[in-house]
Amino acid sequence: MNSSLYSDKSKPVLSSTSAAAPGSRINAGMLRRMREHLLGYLFLAPSVAIFILFFFYPMARSVYLSFQLTDPRGRVAAYAGWDNYSRMMESSAFWNSLWITVKFTLMTVPAGLILGLLCASLVHSAGKGSKLFRFIFSLPLALSVGTASILWMILYHPSLGMLNYLLGQIGFGQVQWLTDPGAALDSVSLMTVWMNSGFPFVLLLAAIQGLDNDIMDSSRIDGASMWRTFFSIKLPLLSPTLFFLAVVSIMSAFQSFGQINILTRGGPAGSTDVLVYSIYREAFINYQFGTGSALAIVLFILMLLLTAVQFLVLGKKVHYQ
Repeated sequence: MNSSLYSDKSKPVLSSTSAAAPGSRINAGMLRRMREHLLGYLFLAPSVAIFILFFFYPMARSVYLSFQLTDPRGRVAAYAGWDNYSRMMESSAFWNSLWITVKFTLMTVPAGLILGLLCASLVHSAGKGSKLFRFIFSLPLALSVGTASILWMILYHPSLGMLNYLLGQIGFGQVQWLTDPGAALDSVSLMTVWMNSGFPFVLLLAAIQGLDNDIMDSSRIDGASMWRTFFSIKLPLLSPTLFFLAVVSIMSAFQSFGQINILTRGGPAGSTDVLVYSIYREAFINYQFGTGSALAIVLFILMLLLTAVQFLVLGKKVHYQ
């Protein structure tokens, strides 16, 4: 009798304990995951707020203003529809700015990548003086656009500049670097190549130092020349870094503004009037915020298409192993 009472009382206790344990474990796990998710969202909140404030809201505002006519204070005056875009496409100034931007990109991006690759290769193969050259070639990274532009403005001065002085020493005449329509874009491009050379140099030097030396030694043992080793082995191994630099450099070239605003202000005769300066002129000089916003949206679409084309075309030629 006692045994039956003991067994009857013990069974419900055991069953209730075993039934409650899984539920409590599930609830505890769900609460823990919820706390982890909330903590993650809490850490992401400042970044999301910054993106919304400085990227998504200005983007949405630009799209809205591109369909409006505004007064000099930027207030919406009337709905314009697609008129801002149609007038822009019919304007010769827009196509001139687009062509100048393309020329500026073609003159600066390939030259910057080649210069960075050349300097990185020289520093990697240098001996005791590598630290000094590393400092010299990476120095443009420490200069702002304004500082670099003022330095080159002094160099480009027609009578007091060092460049015209050196040309005079070897028998050449003075060059109007920033006031001649035929030389202004070349001058700004030369300054931009130097100013942007530090970033490719640092990345390419790190990439070269990370290459497997056994592969290079094997190629030299097999009798490959220096140039054959460079173009057949080293360059394909550096293709991921070069691809990244090409994408970033083209985006940077399409957004160039500071050096053009300081050195030429889009002149002379519109020879350096790139798209970003056209946006600045329309919005903040002519107070045509609708037209300026339309130009900004077109520039965004162009950069998006160029980046997609680079990933589709150049991305296939990148070797990650």
